[in-house]
Amino acid sequence: MTTQEQTAAPDHSRAASSAKLPSGRLLIDGKLVEPSGSTKTIDAIDPATGKSIMAFPACNAADVDRAVKAAHACFESREWRRMRPLDRGRLLENLALLVEKHRDELAALEALDSGKLLAVTQAIDLQFTIDGLRYFAGWASKINGEYVTHNPLVPEDALYRAYTERRPVGVIGGITPWNFPIGQAIQKLAPAIAFGCTVVLKPSEESSLTTLRLGELIAEAGFPAGAVNIVTGLGTDAGAALVDHPLVRKIAFTGSTATGQRILEASARTMKRVTLELGGKSPTIILADADLERAIPGAAAAIFSNSGQICTAGSRLLVEAPIYDKVMEGVSRIADEMQMGSPFDPSTQIGPLISARQQDRVRSLVDAGVAEGATAMAGGQSGSGDGWYYRPTVLADVTSDMTVMREEIFGPVVCAMRVEDPADFVSLANQSEYGLAASIWTNNLDRAHILAERIDAGTVWLNTHNILDLSMPFGGNKMSGLGREFGTEAINAFTEPKAVCMRLESADAFG
Repeated sequence: MTTQEQTAAPDHSRAASSAKLPSGRLLIDGKLVEPSGSTKTIDAIDPATGKSIMAFPACNAADVDRAVKAAHACFESREWRRMRPLDRGRLLENLALLVEKHRDELAALEALDSGKLLAVTQAIDLQFTIDGLRYFAGWASKINGEYVTHNPLVPEDALYRAYTERRPVGVIGGITPWNFPIGQAIQKLAPAIAFGCTVVLKPSEESSLTTLRLGELIAEAGFPAGAVNIVTGLGTDAGAALVDHPLVRKIAFTGSTATGQRILEASARTMKRVTLELGGKSPTIILADADLERAIPGAAAAIFSNSGQICTAGSRLLVEAPIYDKVMEGVSRIADEMQMGSPFDPSTQIGPLISARQQDRVRSLVDAGVAEGATAMAGGQSGSGDGWYYRPTVLADVTSDMTVMREEIFGPVVCAMRVEDPADFVSLANQSEYGLAASIWTNNLDRAHILAERIDAGTVWLNTHNILDLSMPFGGNKMSGLGREFGTEAINAFTEPKAVCMRLESADAFG
């Protein structure tokens, strides 16, 4: 059976109208404003049709400067410095309530602007957004320092008291990707506010609309002027200005490894702190004793969810030889049967890629893989008609030196290898410049835990894939990034320790 062709979905436009478009204004210093530094705009494009949705501002350095100065003024203000942590948490709860109230329209806007399935944006993206706001709202009042028994380097007849405290870093520049726009905005914003920082957000120019709409809700939620600011524009303009600004103390970035490297290099000039969540080429490992009724659909979901546009996508499929043919047959069948179509059609299982450029990249890499000797057991070509669709693709006979096995494709393409000797799983899994995630499918707990220990990745899932938990640290090793987000690691990401030491002059006053 061949892949179901994407449908034009005659009701796509009508269904998409449930998305409330933002005004297109920026959020700076607590007000929704027009850009003052640039009159240029960017077209937001519907990936399902290739048609323009609306235009929004392409900010330049002058607009970013306004936003950063507003964030800095708020951070230094008495109102912000003296605000109770519980009240910072209340701000996030206020925003959570507003997002909850507008959940359906935000989910529709996310689907329209990014091509994500409406069912996914409703059930996952918006739920993550609401949960993230509430999770970090609870953390706002839970930060503690330590009392230290002080031993001076130079002994003397004096009494000391010393303690540590966690202090907010300062102004945070949050730069978010196009594949999870609103969730990533909250992933940067919520912990920053909870721990006392202020924020300037710059969403991807490929999907800025839900972040602009979020700015309107932030203005309504009662945040102090300048606590959160939102600017839009190209990474080479607005993004670079944010990274270079001397008042920005930290960049929290999620996106490509190449861009992360440029940010890290630029940040060295002003000694900015960075959190970089970058690319991945995650292995899905299926051992011979795995429950294939779970492992086969699990491996398919690991790569085809969100059209493969997930940094943790299971794009390398490593299968133990005795079950290789059965796994390949099952994953290929699922790929062939997946229904492509409008993100607003309930029967759609795979939506479009984000842009024509991304479609061209996926097509080019798959063609290169086939030219190098890989076999396309399913897919291997773009969808027909409007929109930037690419058929879910299964490449077999892939070797470690092939381009498709080394480069992050960021599309619905899985590259499979037969593993004859189980002892090779560790070296094959780690044979990548990335180290973001991995999954292991087996019924043998010993093998599962030993493999999990040996795999060089920030997250390892056992008998599942792409499951995130706000209470668990998330981030990558090697070229997949620096630092961690979520859980208690977020404290370290958005605060810095300060040591305070006091000599008690009147230590002998009471004998």
